Amino acid sequence: MESVYLIFVVVLFLLAFSDLMVGVANDAVNFLNSAIGAKAASFRTVLIVASVGVLIGATFSSGLMEIARKGLFYPGEFNFNEVIIIFLAVMITDVILLDMFNTFGLPTSTTVSIVFELLGASVAIAIIKIAGSEQTMQDIGQYINSAKALAIITGILVSVAIAFSVGALIQYITRMLFTFNLRHNLKYFGALWGGIAITGITYFMLIKGAKGASFITPETLGYIKEHTSAILLFSLVGWTIMLQLGILIFRLNVLKMVVLAGTFALAMAFAGNDLVNFIGVPLAGLKAYQLFIAVPGADPETFLMTGLADDVKTETWMLLIAGIVMAYTLWTSKKARSVIETSVDLSRQGEGTERFNSSILSRNLVRGTRNMANAVSRFVPEKFDNWIEQRFNPPDEITRKQMPEGAAFDMLRASVNLVVASMLIALGTSLKLPLSTTYVTFMVAMGTSLSDRAWGRESAVYRITGVLSVIGGWFFTALAAFTVSLIAAVIIYYGGMVAIFTLITLAGVLIYRTHRIHVRRSNIRKADDLLGSMPTDELSTETIIVRCSLTIQQVLQQSLAIFNETIMGLVDEDRKILKSAKNESENLNITTKRLKNNISKTLVHLREDSVESGHYYVQAIDYLREINHCISYIINPSFEHVENNHKPLIPVQIEEISRLNGEISLLFEEVLKMLKKKNYEDFDLIITRHQNILRIVEDNRKKQVKRIKNNETGTRNSMLYLNILAEIKNLSLFTVNLLKSSRDLEQAGHPKEEQ
Repeated sequence: MESVYLIFVVVLFLLAFSDLMVGVANDAVNFLNSAIGAKAASFRTVLIVASVGVLIGATFSSGLMEIARKGLFYPGEFNFNEVIIIFLAVMITDVILLDMFNTFGLPTSTTVSIVFELLGASVAIAIIKIAGSEQTMQDIGQYINSAKALAIITGILVSVAIAFSVGALIQYITRMLFTFNLRHNLKYFGALWGGIAITGITYFMLIKGAKGASFITPETLGYIKEHTSAILLFSLVGWTIMLQLGILIFRLNVLKMVVLAGTFALAMAFAGNDLVNFIGVPLAGLKAYQLFIAVPGADPETFLMTGLADDVKTETWMLLIAGIVMAYTLWTSKKARSVIETSVDLSRQGEGTERFNSSILSRNLVRGTRNMANAVSRFVPEKFDNWIEQRFNPPDEITRKQMPEGAAFDMLRASVNLVVASMLIALGTSLKLPLSTTYVTFMVAMGTSLSDRAWGRESAVYRITGVLSVIGGWFFTALAAFTVSLIAAVIIYYGGMVAIFTLITLAGVLIYRTHRIHVRRSNIRKADDLLGSMPTDELSTETIIVRCSLTIQQVLQQSLAIFNETIMGLVDEDRKILKSAKNESENLNITTKRLKNNISKTLVHLREDSVESGHYYVQAIDYLREINHCISYIINPSFEHVENNHKPLIPVQIEEISRLNGEISLLFEEVLKMLKKKNYEDFDLIITRHQNILRIVEDNRKKQVKRIKNNETGTRNSMLYLNILAEIKNLSLFTVNLLKSSRDLEQAGHPKEEQ
């Protein structure tokens, strides 16, 4: 019997390693988004700083792991078997849930997930125990610490509102002081701001870090508490003086130093605070097993877990191993970067491709806010209003050139994000308030974005929809964690060993499926990379030609494959093939839409003498978009026709459409060959093929009209067939025009050669 439970404990630790990796992938946004968004340093440098913070924070982690052992349920009311079931249900659920959020790039709270998973699993077992006794549901409070659960939920909700409000207020004041042209005031107030910021981070590290460190003695902790004010005062004065000297002597970038220090501090706090979310449950399971085997002949069905209520320190070496796994995940997880991208995109200062669409709620919120702002502005003196507007003027040309390439926002906002988040988390910890580091850091970032006017009229509705989606995901986290963990606990309780390994297998399958989804979503996002990240320097015509040609070739190849797949699926009435083609067409639509959205970004950085090249570039992208529309207008009706089980194409229609399929394939292949070789001498051949397609379409249309008059085909069949003929005609026309634009773009880029 003991060996069976030992296997369960081993399974808990295996799940812990998986949970560490999926959990870190999500929580990395807490401490990486500001440094990465502001491009404070290279990605490698930021990861090094964060990794060191994670490793140190892991050793600072409290070894008590109270939430997992006694925070939400009373262990003395459960026997050993029941406690192990609770822990297994929690870990399986946590791995699945966090991996799902990572896949879709949504930041969520590992604290909330673990809390509600423990609550759900313990409630399930408590209900089973009550059902098997004379107790009623009113006695569930005997098993569940409902007061603790309510305090955690309330604390988290309050922290969300406070974090957003404080972040917005501090950023507004800071921006008023420094403006977007930082170089003017930073040399006067930069050292003081840096001193305040690093002192706040120091306070955060002392309160948040030293308090839970597994190797800090009570005497040292007492000294820190007693002399906190003096430590902070000396820190403020010392850092301010050192930073001022650094500015004068070495031209030190104060904001860069603050951002990296804040990244280190939040990474350390994350490891110290959230480590319990990943390994607390397995460690509690190990402790339960040790208590069980310490009593020879103990019955797992009757041996109560009263001993879990005692305080037990975790060995530092175990915490360090967990820290190493977390640091390794930072460097290797692609899903972590997806989550970071979501947070950075929602707080981006400039325009660009938006991840979320608008919604009724976001539109009404923006409209209501604008109306309220207009009403308030009537009571503000005009001079004061103009002065405020001047403080928020966009950065000038010199400032823009000084910003790192590809930065989503400047380092002033990044420093405010980190300092405010650090201070709020430290304050909450000192007041013993339960909060989520994810929620605090995310809402601070959103608040500073609002104050910085990053949510302008061009992007506000999309950004607000994104924020609401993330917040909605947080509530979904709580509900899903509670429900899935409850169901898993019931299944394990009645299913035993078979149920455990079935659920683990199911978790593995789901993780694999979500991995495939993430890969597919990542491939779609690579459409932006086809044009590359737009540099701040001028783009040469040659660069545009190369990027445009590669883009056109890739999209044309995908379009041809989708077209062939559609015709095949329609002829064979194969719903699966058509469904696959429809999905590919939708992905291609996203790709071409993003390419078109990037047009302005490209043209802004073109040389002044490249207007003609820019014209042909825009033209080529427009034709590419139209080709995608033609494909969509063919695949969607075809899929609906087969999906609704309408009459298939008759043999003569199949013969005609198959011939057109071959002609379109030849046209695309010839176009692709010319694009690859950049040789347009045989352009007349393309025109000939295009004319041939138009002639075949016209003949087929006449034949179809005769069939309609002779009642040889039904209405839906005729509508579908005529629609396909019309779109094939448009498809060939736009393909030829696309080749013309590509040829003209090539010639505009090499005018001397043409002469």
